[in-house]
Amino acid sequence: MARTSLPSIAAGEGGLNRYLDEVRKFPMLEPQQEYMLAKRYQEHDDRKAAHQLVTSHLRLVAKIAMGYRGYGLPIGEVISEGNVGLMQAVKKFDPEKGFRLATYAMWWIKASIQEYILRSWSLVKMGTTANQKRLFFNLRRLKGRLQAIEEGDLKPEQVAEIATKLGVPEEDVISMNRRLSGDASLNAPIKSADGDSGQWQDWLADDHDSQEAVLIEQDELDARKSMLSRALKVLNERERRIFEARRLTEDPVTLEELSSEFDVSRERVRQIEVRAFEKVQDAVRKIAQEQASALRVVEA
Repeated sequence: MARTSLPSIAAGEGGLNRYLDEVRKFPMLEPQQEYMLAKRYQEHDDRKAAHQLVTSHLRLVAKIAMGYRGYGLPIGEVISEGNVGLMQAVKKFDPEKGFRLATYAMWWIKASIQEYILRSWSLVKMGTTANQKRLFFNLRRLKGRLQAIEEGDLKPEQVAEIATKLGVPEEDVISMNRRLSGDASLNAPIKSADGDSGQWQDWLADDHDSQEAVLIEQDELDARKSMLSRALKVLNERERRIFEARRLTEDPVTLEELSSEFDVSRERVRQIEVRAFEKVQDAVRKIAQEQASALRVVEA
């Protein structure tokens, strides 16, 4: 599970091409294979099983990492950080929940890459609010949708539309666009060691999933929402208010504001938040166990 046990990425385009060729050689896993490997690692700490789970998903990391090429950072380092997120996902993956590792790992991979990018950029200049971070990671995508592919400043109407969609000031959009103006072309050619040629964008994950994938993801999202809704019932009114204000909103309410609202100290609010989170975690775990038990009964 260590980084050294994975294929390494040498500097330069040739090194990246060789890495991409190498990760393609690891076979994809069938659902039952993935389940058995995950159980072996979960129950017996089988490191070989964990390694196989990781290597079979390295191409997923590469695809996701290619979507973050416009931030002026070495793509090899971005991929390496994504691999760290993948390994964390494998450690925490529970095959009994019913979804595939790729679906679960995707969020860990993206989080690891985004944290690396944020650490590498000047947060003092960029800003640290949730809105500014959302702008940082979504500006390029929205520019693509608006076909704003020219170098230089955006048109006023494009600035206005992006600012409205992301809920940020127009001057923030202009400033961020200038900072990210060094984006490399997605049409840059890439050639593999076996002679196949293509473009960088060929490695990007398709934003338009198949209908089956969309339905599966929506079912999982609905299931998680239902599970969370049931779990929140274990909280009293004050715990739920604090938990939702601190954990379930894009712009969390400050401890100071909640301490004034409930006339208690900020430390007391923090304690209530932590306790509420633990209660919800425990409730979610019990609900998941109940659902898994019911599924085994049905299958039997």
